[in-house]
Amino acid sequence: MLKLRKGNGWEVVRIHGSHHVLQKGEDTTVLPIHGKDVPTGLLNKIRKDTGLKNT
Repeated sequence: MLKLRKGNGWEVVRIHGSHHVLQKGEDTTVLPIHGKDVPTGLLNKIRKDTGLKNT
């Protein structure tokens, strides 16, 4: 998921523990990197925040 975000113009601005904070322009979102599956609700929120369609 992180590669998809970086490929769409998002960049990691900081890392706090296992959470990567991504920014594109003035938009910001947090991407958890825990080595586990991301829960569906959180995944949908990240997709909505970043403008990536469900794949």
